[in-house]
Amino acid sequence: MLIKGSRRYNLRHNESIDRQLPFGEMINGQGRGIVAQFRYGICHMSFNGCEVIAVHNALVYLKKPRPLKDIAFYMERFRVLLGFFGCNAYRIGKALKHFGVEFERSKYPDDARSYIITYWTKKPFLSTIHTVFCIRQDNGILVYNSYNTCIREELCRDLEEVAGKRRPIAVYKIIGSGEISPDQLP
Repeated sequence: MLIKGSRRYNLRHNESIDRQLPFGEMINGQGRGIVAQFRYGICHMSFNGCEVIAVHNALVYLKKPRPLKDIAFYMERFRVLLGFFGCNAYRIGKALKHFGVEFERSKYPDDARSYIITYWTKKPFLSTIHTVFCIRQDNGILVYNSYNTCIREELCRDLEEVAGKRRPIAVYKIIGSGEISPDQLP
């Protein structure tokens, strides 16, 4: 018997819908379409799946795509309060390493070409956190899965427009080969 919200229960549930998700494409809008039906912890991914989606988008960007169900299953071990608060932002690096991504943990993304960033959506400790995958371009920063219902990546002028004036909670600078330009993304 599987317990609702357990790793195995979520894997079985996610396997049943994973075949409908286009493989190797960036995900935007965790509250839209098929992605919103996936489970992570005790909730649907539309509520708490931003860290999983950020890792997924980094893998697609590096031409190392993996099924979303596999990423979610691995990251279940890092969930906070049964996944109600998503994934532990300080453990995203473990997932990146597991999936073969070279990265560097940092306080700020500075000049990184691509990175995953976790930040407070409003006041620290009194609001939720959000995690996104970003690609720096000449004209700004492309942000993937910027908010729950976005339909495409958003172009922001600078880091302040992405995460506000607050210091980021965690930043993972993506290093390595396989990077592609944003206009080559599916």
